[in-house]
Amino acid sequence: MKVAAYQSPLLRGQSIDAAVELVREQVAQCEAQGVAILCCPEGILGGLADYVDRPADIAIEAAELDAVLAPIASDRVSTILGFTEIDARGRLFNAAAVFHKGSVIGVQRKLHPAINRSVYDAGDTAEVFTVDGLTFGILICCDSNFPEVARTMVLRGAAALFVPTNNGLPLDRNHTGVAADARRVDVSRASESGVPVIRADVAGRNSELACAGSSAIVDRHGVVLCAAPPSSPALIVAELATGLSSRAERRGDTIAASRSL
Repeated sequence: MKVAAYQSPLLRGQSIDAAVELVREQVAQCEAQGVAILCCPEGILGGLADYVDRPADIAIEAAELDAVLAPIASDRVSTILGFTEIDARGRLFNAAAVFHKGSVIGVQRKLHPAINRSVYDAGDTAEVFTVDGLTFGILICCDSNFPEVARTMVLRGAAALFVPTNNGLPLDRNHTGVAADARRVDVSRASESGVPVIRADVAGRNSELACAGSSAIVDRHGVVLCAAPPSSPALIVAELATGLSSRAERRGDTIAASRSL
């Protein structure tokens, strides 16, 4: 199975419709290359609410996503996209949607919002999703730092882990080593879990934020198959081994639902 990660420009002040158009272009490339699943960055739809003056302006109800994402519907490519979700109580969640054949088939909420005073509430469940015979989990950015989250997803049958990421930091922060740290995390999660890790980050610079980008695809042995160039938008593609299964399945362990995190 071919998978892809889109290292998008570090967007700010751009409409959700404009972001959808960028993703539509990547979906078209993925269709041409036979990609089955495309992973896009955290918060690609509207940016991260922690850096927005009016977070509710970029928030989307999960039920509205089918209409918002209609331009990227594809019979061949399923897409994972980060967005700000708002629920019926007005709570905001840093979330990622799985868009498959014109419909959102599930949403993962970030379990560990990375900023101490984040406007986001924390999610409480490590979900798994199945597309084209591949069961996978979604570790949203900081969640990838917690081995127990990956472990829970693998125990639930995940045979791959996708990591929508937005490592854009304020210009006065130290950016040194951020991409390298993310790469070490990906190699560790893959090696521990025995499943591939596919990370999609942002890259570039604007008036307030900068990011070198850490997008990469790592195989289940912890080998980096491909990585995006630093500080530049890119679409990277890799072929994952067929007949994917988690390390737990290969050991013959019983796959059982674990408690929610």
